[in-house]
Amino acid sequence: MNREEILLRNYQKVIASLHLSAKFSGRNPEDITLMAVTKYAPDEDVLFFLQQGLIKHIGESRVQQAELRWNNPLFAKYNTVKHFIGHLQKNKAAKAAKLFDFIDSLDHIHTAQALEEHVPPGKILRVLVQVKLTNRDTQSGLTLEDARQLVQALKTFEHLKVCGYMGIAPQGASEPELRAIFSGLKKVFEEDFPPSAERYLSLGMSEDFKIAVEEGSNLPRIGSLLFAKNLEEV
Repeated sequence: MNREEILLRNYQKVIASLHLSAKFSGRNPEDITLMAVTKYAPDEDVLFFLQQGLIKHIGESRVQQAELRWNNPLFAKYNTVKHFIGHLQKNKAAKAAKLFDFIDSLDHIHTAQALEEHVPPGKILRVLVQVKLTNRDTQSGLTLEDARQLVQALKTFEHLKVCGYMGIAPQGASEPELRAIFSGLKKVFEEDFPPSAERYLSLGMSEDFKIAVEEGSNLPRIGSLLFAKNLEEV
């Protein structure tokens, strides 16, 4: 089996799992948007998925690396929705505001202000507020109370549109713990973002996306499963 066949099989397995998880929780699979996390993926693998029309939303966590890739004519010709999912430093806000369609990891009003200043004319930059779901000091994000306050503040910005929450689950958490964490944030999400609005709850990565989707995530972030080297890793 060649590399392209492995990538296609990876994709098919991820999509099948997403659909099963959505149906298990009584949701329409079409309401789930797959974000392909391309930050560590080889260019040739990303290009294969783009050429096949299989990925539309991509996630990057380093501004400089993403700038090099997506300004390359080989990549720039594809109509992708670019999400920034890493910790955004204020001094990178100008480049991020121009390159990305979404900033999924916003956790400070000063960063929001820097983005607002540099959004190109005529563009609306979508943002998600990152909620801290772990006790790790190295984990970015806000407490739930602070995140809700930032959401309210962002609604006054002219060039930013706040669309939801993003969270990274604690590593090694049990399934009951994950379900409690995800469902708790889903409840707040429903209160803060009514169904009529454009809204995203970005929970779940390769190791926990099925649980996240079952608990309400509509924007899981999948990297290693899509770009696995062989079928045994999927």
